[in-house]
Amino acid sequence: MKIERINVIGVSGSGKSTVARMLAEKLSLTYVEMDRIFWGPDWYWPKDEEFFQQLKQEIAGEQWVLDGNYSRTAPLKWERVQLVVWVDMPFWTTLIQATGRAVKRSWTKEELWPGTGNRESFRKSFLSKDSIILWTIKTYKSVRKRYQECMSDERYSHIQFVRLRSREEIRRFVAEMGR
Repeated sequence: MKIERINVIGVSGSGKSTVARMLAEKLSLTYVEMDRIFWGPDWYWPKDEEFFQQLKQEIAGEQWVLDGNYSRTAPLKWERVQLVVWVDMPFWTTLIQATGRAVKRSWTKEELWPGTGNRESFRKSFLSKDSIILWTIKTYKSVRKRYQECMSDERYSHIQFVRLRSREEIRRFVAEMGR
């Protein structure tokens, strides 16, 4: 069976976006970023109905790599997914990556999703209750526990799960895909 619908998941800062982009490019599949779907201009937070409708449209096709978690969307995004790739890096690796990304984005002021005006700032990244660093620290254990449970959940028995725990495992997995 040819794998054409993939969801890459993991804790914030784990490297899931990088892995998802690599897979999309390697397999010539459409890259779909859930954060781009979710976040509207000026950090607008949509109601679930609006978010779910947009997500349905993005994954209506037969070939895509979906980058993102949003656990409440699992029934929707995993209905037709063939492969879930869990980027499960060690805590310190994840925290260092999340911090480095936050520093870079705060420094460059790059717009995160075109047309939204959403940019990370030093204050938002490091001094806010909405800090991505704080979010990574607070959710690391619970996200991992949830994904461990999903891998053995009968509702998801139709899905192939792959758990990648190191940069070397990621490199090997991406290299072997599409062969």
